[in-house]
Amino acid sequence: MASHHPSPATSRLTTGHRVGSATVFHRRRETVPRSRLLSRARKPASGGSPAAGAEDTGTSSSRSENAVLKAAWYGSELLGIAASLFRPPPSSTVVGSDGEAEGGGGAAGSSLDRTGVVEAIKDDFARSYFVTGNLTLKAYEEDCEFADPAGSFRGLQRFKRNCTNFGSLLEKSNMKLTKWEDLEDISIGHWRFSCVMSFPWRPILSATGYTEYYFDAESGKVCRHVENWNVPKMALLRQIFRPSRWAWEKR
Repeated sequence: MASHHPSPATSRLTTGHRVGSATVFHRRRETVPRSRLLSRARKPASGGSPAAGAEDTGTSSSRSENAVLKAAWYGSELLGIAASLFRPPPSSTVVGSDGEAEGGGGAAGSSLDRTGVVEAIKDDFARSYFVTGNLTLKAYEEDCEFADPAGSFRGLQRFKRNCTNFGSLLEKSNMKLTKWEDLEDISIGHWRFSCVMSFPWRPILSATGYTEYYFDAESGKVCRHVENWNVPKMALLRQIFRPSRWAWEKR
């Protein structure tokens, strides 16, 4: 008597007829296309490759970090504006007719060529313009773009205001130009910066980086001012919330 082997999952019962008291069913074998079998074998069980999952996770994490950093950036800008409302106006700084502090690079109203602009920026570093707002206004286009890893905006007066307000939140600061590079249509200033913020826990911020100065082809003034930090963005932000040992010593 011939033995019957179980049919594959793709076969099914079709018809039957009675032999004696038993009903005998015949199975009709269905043919599955080879291409469908191959596609089933190749289909990943998890619905995606591990590499794709890791990439999605990394992108999501980067988006979250950027959102946090941007919120901190705008928060610090608003905090600086609020602090400026309680700060008495400076009385020792003489302001010229062009709204520029005296000693800000050249006589008031005079224009600067590329060499003059570069020298003015170097002088601004000596005055720690990042935290004083004491910069040579005539070296920049009025709608100059200012950018850093947290965001960007346009407007020279807004930049000056932000620098001045940020400086009012500091107890002490130190900024030094460590290297200068002049290229065809861009100059790069490398710097080192540290400060103690005037919060109760006296956080210390410390970073190195470089600023790219792009020059307008017609005026020769700076039309883009791009800061780059040599420390991870979130690491710099975490410094703000870390109490310094100096704060405990002052107590």
